[in-house]
Amino acid sequence: MRGLFSATLFLAAALLFWIQLVVGKQLLPVLGGSAAVWNTNLVFFQTALLAGYLYSDLAARWLRPRLEGWLHPALLALAGLALPVSLGASEPATDGSPLAWLLATLLRSVGAPFVVLAASAPMLQSWYARTSAPNARDPYFLYAASNLGSLFSLLSYPIWIEPRLRVADQGRLWTRSATSCCSR
Repeated sequence: MRGLFSATLFLAAALLFWIQLVVGKQLLPVLGGSAAVWNTNLVFFQTALLAGYLYSDLAARWLRPRLEGWLHPALLALAGLALPVSLGASEPATDGSPLAWLLATLLRSVGAPFVVLAASAPMLQSWYARTSAPNARDPYFLYAASNLGSLFSLLSYPIWIEPRLRVADQGRLWTRSATSCCSR
C-alpha cells in the first residue's frame, strides 16, 4: 500500500508541474514572454493549487471517508472531460491588456484538471493516515514522494521532453499520462 500511495503522489506532482510548463510554451507564440504574461500565469497556477488544497481540506472535514473516496475519483473523471488541454482558437483582443483573456483561457483549458489533480496529494496523505498501515500515523514520507515527482518533472522537461517533442505532442503525452494516472 505504501508503494502505491507513493507512486500515485509522485505521478500526480509530476503531472502538475509538467502541465504548467506545457501551457506556458503554448502561450508564448500567442502572447509573448512578457513579465505580465508570466506573472499572470504564475498567479493562476498558484491560485488553482490553493483551490485544490482547499477542496481537499473541506472534503476531509465535511465528508465521510467513504463518500470522499467516491467523490475524488468522480471529480478526476469529470475533469478528464476537459482534456486534452488546449488553448483553443480564440485570440486576445489587440486593443488592450490580454490578461483577462489569459485568465479565462487558463481557467477554461486547464482549470478543472489542475485543481482536482492538485487536491490529490493532501487528500491521499489524509487517506493514508486513516489506514491501519504501521506508519499511517506519520504519512509525511508521501510528501517526499510528491516533492520528488515535482523535481523529476522540473528536471526532465528541459532535459528530455522539450528538446524531443513539439508542444502539441507534449500536450497529447500529458493528456495520455493524466488519463492513465486518473483512471486507476
